[in-house]
Amino acid sequence: MNRFDRITAILIQLQSKKIVKAQDIADRFGISLRTVYRDVRSLEEAGIPIIGEAGIGYSIMDGYRLPPVMFTREEARTFITAEKLMETFTDLSTKASYKSAMYKVKSVLRSSEKDMLDSIEENIEVRQRTIPFNTSISNTLEIILKSISEKKLAQMEYSSFNSSEPIQRKIEPVGIYHEFNYWYTIAFCHLRGDYRHFRTDRILQIDLSDEPFTKEHYSLKEYLERMPENDNLETVIIRVNKPALRFLLEQKYFNGFVSETDKGEMMEMTFLTASLDNYARWFITFADQAEIITPKSLKDKIKMLVSAISAKF
Repeated sequence: MNRFDRITAILIQLQSKKIVKAQDIADRFGISLRTVYRDVRSLEEAGIPIIGEAGIGYSIMDGYRLPPVMFTREEARTFITAEKLMETFTDLSTKASYKSAMYKVKSVLRSSEKDMLDSIEENIEVRQRTIPFNTSISNTLEIILKSISEKKLAQMEYSSFNSSEPIQRKIEPVGIYHEFNYWYTIAFCHLRGDYRHFRTDRILQIDLSDEPFTKEHYSLKEYLERMPENDNLETVIIRVNKPALRFLLEQKYFNGFVSETDKGEMMEMTFLTASLDNYARWFITFADQAEIITPKSLKDKIKMLVSAISAKF
């Protein structure tokens, strides 16, 4: 990237956030801090009102805006892909907000870029096998994110795996993340007095309250880094005939898949599971094509399940 393009990109980066650290700019472009300072000085000399505070970072004076930037064809193509992902993996409210934002972005594209997007839009699809949100609620993500940003409690009706009846809970969300086709929020639960993971499709109703958070929370990144990954998890090692691996697909990730080793005609697979009972019920779906290496307690659970099934038939 030549210096002109880099300085232009730095200006766009400065407009994208309230404060940008010099080190973040250096890391993004692979340049030294000295070069960052020189580039920022060039922007200042060009009349850009940049405010720099030692130890904090750079910001652009409130109210200053440049005319809309121009996008490359490659950048423009990514909008369609992102739009398809948003249509599939978010709730109705977030989807509508994103679509509104996309109209604004597309409005600054050149005619040739608009024609290009129209021509490829029907050639991109994102298929979703699960329903990540309760269909009776249109704004689950919006309320969770609003709860986080305004630091106000959310009150929800939640249907957990371990309860036959929905339970009312007050939560203080830390963040949201997407994994294995589902959205999750990590939140401090007032009912349990501890942090819990909640899957968004199991939220039956959610509203934002006027009550402020009762405590300070780690960021989502800090929480995930501090979370003991292997606490209360049991190691399971199995071997599966290779032709049967197609039956496992993404289900292996739901059941704690860690790694696999080629053993000739079989694949040895290691899992970490929080529930041997749940794992046993999954394993039995392909048990005729697999064997358990460890633990013995899992073998015993499989025997009990098979015995119970045999007694019924």
